[in-house]
Amino acid sequence: MSPAPEPDHEAILAGGAVISAPRKRVLLVHRPTYDDWSFPKGKVDPGEHVTAAAVREVGEETGLHVRLGVPLPTQRYPVRVGGRTREKVVHYWAARVVGDDDISGYRPNDEIDAVAWVPHDEARERLTHEHDRLLLDRWYPLRKRTRTLLVLRHAKAMTRSDWDAPDRDRPLEERGSLDAHALVPVLAAYGIERVISSPSRRCADTVTPYADATGIEVEWADALSEEGTSRAGVEAIVADALDAEDRAIALCTHRPVLPRVMRALDQPYEPLDPAGLLVVHHRTNSRGVRTVVAVEQHTPPA
Repeated sequence: MSPAPEPDHEAILAGGAVISAPRKRVLLVHRPTYDDWSFPKGKVDPGEHVTAAAVREVGEETGLHVRLGVPLPTQRYPVRVGGRTREKVVHYWAARVVGDDDISGYRPNDEIDAVAWVPHDEARERLTHEHDRLLLDRWYPLRKRTRTLLVLRHAKAMTRSDWDAPDRDRPLEERGSLDAHALVPVLAAYGIERVISSPSRRCADTVTPYADATGIEVEWADALSEEGTSRAGVEAIVADALDAEDRAIALCTHRPVLPRVMRALDQPYEPLDPAGLLVVHHRTNSRGVRTVVAVEQHTPPA
C-alpha cells in the first residue's frame, strides 16, 4: 500500500504524472530554463491536495486533462531555493488523457516550450535525468488501464454529545464542510463516475459538493450507514462496484463500517481520518480474474 504523503513543511511538495497513449507512447515536456526533458509536474499550492495538484499541473503544462491511475514511486532530490538547499518531493501517478490527446495546438511559453508524445523505447534516450528514466522503467509494466474503487470516510461531523436529534441527521461541522468542498478536485483527479453513499446526513454532505459539481446522481445505500449496515449488504455493494463497467467509483461510509468494507475488498483494515480515503486500483483479465494492482491511502485535502 502507498501511504499518505507525509506533510513536510521544509520540503517542496509537488505532483506529476507519467501519461500514456496508444502505441506505447508517453508524454514528455521540455523546460527551457533547465534545457531538460522530463515528465509534467509542479508544486502544490497552499491548501491543495497533491492529487489535485498533479492534474492541475498537467493541464497547465500540456493543455491536456488527465485522470490518475496507479501511484508511481516518489522522487526526492535537493534543490536550491533562496540560497539554501531544500528537498523536493514529487508524487507521481500513471495517468491517461480524458478526451482528445492532440497536442498540435500547444503554444510554447517560458516554462514549457515543447511537449511531445514519444515512443517508449525512445523516451529513455530523450529524458535528461536518471531518476526520470528509472520512473519510466517503473511505469512501463503498470501502464495498462485499471479501474478505481475509492473508499471515503465522511468528513468531520458534530460530536454525538453535542447533537440531541437522530444520529442519522447529525451534520458536518465547519471543518468538515470545508473538507467536503476540498474533496471535489481530489475525486475529480481519479475521474469518479459513480458515487454510492450512506444516506446519513454527514455522508450526504460529504459527497454532495462533488455531485453538484459534476452532475452525478448519488446512489444511497443503507448498508453503508451505521444503522443499516450488514456484512452481506456491504459485500454486495463492494462486489457490484468491483464488477461494474464504470472505471471509477467512490463509496462513502462511516468509521464503524470501514472494517467491513476493507474485508469485502480483501484488504487489511487501515483507519481513515475524517475525509480520508483509500484508493484501490484493480484490473480484471479476459478470464475474469481480478488483480489489485495498487492501493493508496490519503489524508484529508487540507
